[in-house]
This record gives sequence, C-alpha cells and structure tokens, in this order.
Amino acid sequence: MRTNVSFKKLIVSALFVVGGMNAFAYSINDFVYNPKEVNGLKVEETVYRNDGNTLSNYMNHTYKYDDQKRMTESETMKWDARGNQWVKDTRVCYAYQGNTVTTTYYKWNKKKGEFELVPEMTTTMQVNP
Repeated sequence: MRTNVSFKKLIVSALFVVGGMNAFAYSINDFVYNPKEVNGLKVEETVYRNDGNTLSNYMNHTYKYDDQKRMTESETMKWDARGNQWVKDTRVCYAYQGNTVTTTYYKWNKKKGEFELVPEMTTTMQVNP
C-alpha cells in the first residue's frame, strides 16, 4: 500500500514539473520556443535547437508595437556558434495607413554594418477594418 502512495506522489510531482516547464517554454519538433511578454504582447522570443539532451541557441526575435498594439517592427538575430554571439539577420517593418499595411523587408549587411532594403520583398496588402 505504501508503494502505491509513493508512486502516485511521484507521478503527480512529475506532472507539476513538466507543467511548470511548459509555462515558460514550448517545443515544436526539434526547437524550443521561449517567449517573453509585456502587457499581453510578445516582445521577444528566443528559439533553441533541441539536440537530443541539450538545447543550443538558434534564433532570437524582438518585436515592437504602436499604441494600437499593432506590430511595427520585428528583428531577427541568428546564433553564431564560432563567435559565440548573436548576430543581426533581418528586420521587417510594418507601416499602417487606413486599411492597408506595408511590410518592408531588410537584410543585415555585415560589411556595411547596417540593414539594407530588399525591395522585391516589400508588399502592401489590405487588412480588415
């Protein structure tokens, strides 16, 4: 009888541990996502690669919003394992006018040390009011 009670406690404890871990990060296939929210808006998300028993840095996304809680910018950094640091990769800016949104895409130019516009990826689309 004592063994059953201990086993039940072990199972319940394991469920609490797993549930607690899921409150901070979630996993999809080979990646683990760890979002950070402020006032109900996701402002950052770090993505880790799940390499079996270890997690390694993969990507980091940051987000900015306007006063209407519409995303105005997202920036992505990739992990450089050789340099052991985050490096800039892309920036996407969102401009709202009436019922349209224009999405402008930029790619980081390491040599120039700045983001460069990629005009062929700029799009404008209508959104529902």
